[in-house]
Amino acid sequence: MIKSFRHKGLQAFFETGSKAGIQPAHAPRLARQLVRLNRACQAQDMNLPGWRRHPLSGSLDKHWSVWGSGNWRLTFIFDGQDAVLVDYQDDH
Repeated sequence: MIKSFRHKGLQAFFETGSKAGIQPAHAPRLARQLVRLNRACQAQDMNLPGWRRHPLSGSLDKHWSVWGSGNWRLTFIFDGQDAVLVDYQDDH
């Protein structure tokens, strides 16, 4: 279950459907990813074809990433069975 967000626009999209804080063209894919992440119990649950799930390193050590579109990524950490610090960020 998603317990916390870093990106307020992504949180608003998840909770209300508002696209004001995200790239509107990314909304369909983000919606699918957020539904899956909310049901996930571990990072492996996000390893779907085309999502390019992978661990991050450096200052984002212990974070995971799935591809959104272009340079955009959905990133998160698992704390036990909960997703926390869910973020939507431009990779470059």
